[in-house]
Amino acid sequence: MRKWVLGLALASVGASIAIGSGSAAMAAETPAKQGELTLARVFGSPDLSGSQPRGLRLSPDGTLLTSLRPRADEKERLDLWARDTRTSEERMLVDSKKVGSGAELSEAEKMQRERARIGGSKGIVAYDWAPDGKSILVPLDGDLYLASLDGQVRRLTNTPGGELNPIVSPRGGFVSFVRDQNLWAMPLAGGEARALTTEGGGTVHFGEAEFVAQEEMHRFTGYWWSPDERYIAVERFDDAPVKVAVRAAIGAAGTKVYEQRYPAAGTPNALVDLYVMKADGAGRVKVDLGTNPDIYLARVDWTPDGKTLLVQRESRDQKTLDMLRVDPTTGKSTVLFTERSGQRSWLNLSDAYRPMKDGSLIWRSERDGYGHLYHFANGQWTQLTKGPWVVTNLVGVDEAKGRLYFTGLKDDVLEQHLYAVDIAQPNVITRLTERGYTNSATMDSSASRFIVSRSSPSQPTQVYLADTTGKRLSWINENAIVAGHPYAPYLASHRETKFGTIKADDGTTLYWEMITPKLEPGKRYPVFFQHYGGPGTGQQVTRGWQGALPQYLVDQGWIFFQIDNRGSYNRGKAFEDAIYHAMGTVEVADQLAGANYLKTLPFVDAGRIATYGWSYGGYMSIKMLEKTPGVYAAAVSGAPVTDWQLYDTHYTERYLGDPRTDPQSYATSQAITAAPKIHDPLMLIHGMADDNVFLDNATAFAAEMQKTDTPFEMMLYPGQTHRVGGPGVSEHLWHTILNFLDRTVKDKSAK
Repeated sequence: MRKWVLGLALASVGASIAIGSGSAAMAAETPAKQGELTLARVFGSPDLSGSQPRGLRLSPDGTLLTSLRPRADEKERLDLWARDTRTSEERMLVDSKKVGSGAELSEAEKMQRERARIGGSKGIVAYDWAPDGKSILVPLDGDLYLASLDGQVRRLTNTPGGELNPIVSPRGGFVSFVRDQNLWAMPLAGGEARALTTEGGGTVHFGEAEFVAQEEMHRFTGYWWSPDERYIAVERFDDAPVKVAVRAAIGAAGTKVYEQRYPAAGTPNALVDLYVMKADGAGRVKVDLGTNPDIYLARVDWTPDGKTLLVQRESRDQKTLDMLRVDPTTGKSTVLFTERSGQRSWLNLSDAYRPMKDGSLIWRSERDGYGHLYHFANGQWTQLTKGPWVVTNLVGVDEAKGRLYFTGLKDDVLEQHLYAVDIAQPNVITRLTERGYTNSATMDSSASRFIVSRSSPSQPTQVYLADTTGKRLSWINENAIVAGHPYAPYLASHRETKFGTIKADDGTTLYWEMITPKLEPGKRYPVFFQHYGGPGTGQQVTRGWQGALPQYLVDQGWIFFQIDNRGSYNRGKAFEDAIYHAMGTVEVADQLAGANYLKTLPFVDAGRIATYGWSYGGYMSIKMLEKTPGVYAAAVSGAPVTDWQLYDTHYTERYLGDPRTDPQSYATSQAITAAPKIHDPLMLIHGMADDNVFLDNATAFAAEMQKTDTPFEMMLYPGQTHRVGGPGVSEHLWHTILNFLDRTVKDKSAK
């Protein structure tokens, strides 16, 4: 479970169930004055945060910077653009409307996009440079195209089922992809595609990542080329043991029934095997993953010389992670090293690691209580970063100089920065980005330049090209809010974001952020108290751009407030482990601490605090009303998990254990049996085609509320998944949410 950002997935109304078209109580938005934000403008095109390039990549020779850009008139549709790094000249390489067929995506690709949180995107959502820098592989509308740098586009495939996980092989010999649950390859220079596996079909898949790998492990592929193209490591998974969940995707024009293999907590996972084969599919050998089949295939990588396969094998309880060293010619494996969690803890998977040419490994571990970088060489560990802060990502490695580049929270827990450290000088760390912003970065394969993205509460995301000292070489997207910028007309009313801390009941420091309207002496204001609260996800409170929606809420007279509770990420293992086998406890207590703090402020109306959350935050909304009645004037719960036995294995068992052996933690964490304790106004929302948090969670909760004659309101969205949104729908969501909160909270007399 990963969070859904504010504005992408939310809303409802109806004491009985009101579906889709809105209620009679919903008023249309009043005409806007000049420079006044409206919901239609918040969700309209062009994006108020400015046109943001995605998927930024430098060409192999460094002369072009490619990116995916939203169209000015359709911000969810992306085209492929190129910028000359020498002249700054820009041009569109592939127009998704001119090249694409407009064909509907396969159900498999739709589900993959949901897992990657790009379900609402259209056009070109990914691409891959050929190693020679002369062409780019472009997936579009289910088929594959090859774009040359002169603007010519050649169609490579034209099949009804579509292709998944397409890439160009490391030396540019092949385009590989998954079709009809098998792995295929075709010569990049031209020629027929060839099936490298043929047994895929039914419940058996080759070259794909199983559901929990995509949704919870952030692993989106199931095959890996060796650097020299001699071998391919290929995952085979069989969903036969996985429980069939009958899911009705209820749409506006009809209902489709899916028998989805969904591994709910405590039930069997897919059977996963790993094979190594030659580039033509011959010589297949099975990798020895051990005698216990009930494990997770977490990560797969090749060493730079292509002679060894590195496989991360995670135990079902996620307390042990073995790094396996595999001989690709025989499949034989040995354990290189093992990571183990504490007794009341778990291991977090990470992508912050790098196999080195000299046979050593850069590795992120939380073994000292915080996520830090280590160098593993000749069986020995050297800690490269240290302190009560976390490394968030490994950005690049200059092996010749022995220098690592990474992002972390060393200087400020609210600001992610780019840093450098030398392997030869552990803990001598240099910051490469400017204070006052939260940053992310990528680096070219030669470790010569960065692409840095940064934002602040008053500056939407900016992107620039930097050298290895952090010096800005050129703007890629300065995105300054000047005349002509979409947000410029609203800048005059933009309100400052303020930050602060309070203490949890155990003395732990909690960080909050707040945006207020222009305060009038003696006036008390209602609060829109947003929360997420779940583990395993990035923090909410940062010195970054929040978008226009919080500013709209403030324009409507709300105070916007949120706080990061214990159990959430980026504060070290002890902070996160507080939620172990205890969902719905410390998070609720810490949100209550936030509410109690708000009630001490002279400009806050203590009787008009509304709370809102989506996904895990939706679960939190319900638990907060159940466990702290009377604290919140009303709550909005979007797509909540109400019974954790309905959610998937990898996420849920990480925190609550296996319900077959730890039933008590599930009994105390679920939100259904205490539903009749809710006496404060509640709005429940769910997408009717949600394949992640099934609609069963909402209907089971609603049934309990109805059976006990407990009032609540509900809105269901036909055809919408875990992400409820899109043109028109997003406005409806927020009109509905705010109509509910205006009636139950805002329009009450201030106390």
